[in-house]
Amino acid sequence: MTTHAVHAAIPRTEARTRTQAIARQDEIVTSLTGRRTLAALRYATGFIFLWAFLDKLLGLGFSTPFERAWINGGTPAQGFLNSPAVTGPLQPWFQSMASPLADVLFMAGMLAIGVAVMSGIGLRVAAVAGSLVMLLMYLAEWPFAWGAASTNPLVDYHIVYALALIVIAVLHAGDTWGLGAMWKKLPLVQRFRWLV
Repeated sequence: MTTHAVHAAIPRTEARTRTQAIARQDEIVTSLTGRRTLAALRYATGFIFLWAFLDKLLGLGFSTPFERAWINGGTPAQGFLNSPAVTGPLQPWFQSMASPLADVLFMAGMLAIGVAVMSGIGLRVAAVAGSLVMLLMYLAEWPFAWGAASTNPLVDYHIVYALALIVIAVLHAGDTWGLGAMWKKLPLVQRFRWLV
């Protein structure tokens, strides 16, 4: 390669790097107010999942009475899956999943998603898992039927929560008021970028 060719390649490489940096910058909210707003959204969304775990574990009396708490032998997932709230054509499939294992997986999922989102670590995994849980709960309640509990058959709170999780993950909301920036520097996370 000639000297001229080497010098010609450097600006192209720099331009490509600059273009990639600009494209990457477009994915991230840079204003302090925007970052703090995303952090507040992250805390609120994470607390929704953490609260669901705590209320079902301890029976705090909001959606779960103390007598039906998991620590008192309650069945959080089975209780929902076998309730009148689960309707529509997928009802038999959802009810077939009702088991003690479903209770353990549901509770572990609520705790893991809540802690991950509130701390700002593993937001991609938490967004995928949380969105999947929300989609399944949305379909279980089958909001498309007349007289369903949902007041909007297309966009109810399950969809909004899933979208909030996706926004939080895509915009790296864990970096502000969270452990996200520190988490991303770990060698394991550097090696497996999907853990970000």
